[in-house]
Amino acid sequence: MRAPIGDFDQTSPAPDCLDELVPPVADAVRHWSGSVPADQIFYVDTEPQWADTAVFLEHYGKELLDRSANCVVVAGKRSGETTLAACVVLSAARVDVNGVVRRQLGARKASFAPMEVATGETGMEYGGITPIGLPAGWPVLVDSMVVDLPYVLVGSGRRRGKLLVPGKAFAGLANAVVLEGLGV
Repeated sequence: MRAPIGDFDQTSPAPDCLDELVPPVADAVRHWSGSVPADQIFYVDTEPQWADTAVFLEHYGKELLDRSANCVVVAGKRSGETTLAACVVLSAARVDVNGVVRRQLGARKASFAPMEVATGETGMEYGGITPIGLPAGWPVLVDSMVVDLPYVLVGSGRRRGKLLVPGKAFAGLANAVVLEGLGV
């Protein structure tokens, strides 16, 4: 099967590749109830040694730079309470942590969560965190430019493999909030 974006050797509907996904992502795909059918989410096998953006683009298609998103975990703090959230922005952008994120979370201070917190809380590998399968109750902040794309390349929960997801599917995730200017 040919991938809707990129140049990948192996592309399969995500429901057919549950064994390739970490448990929280596999469970989310297995129990998918979004407006986009689960079989329109694809898993593509990728080499972990090519995971860094420049090398990845060289191997799988330079056009992916404008069609890829990063999912980062942030921590908002206020009055001794910490709120973890995920932010999904285009790969060429950076998350406006001290502006949009801080205001959206109602936090006094916001920062990127430490790697061990991000991986420990999500059950995903660093460099592969995806908005699909995050802990229940987490806010999922999504830049509006991500939602507008026909397909978006995101992590699969592991460094090996990626998901190709229709952009509008991110707006339908539990606790998703679509924001203008999240990515700058």
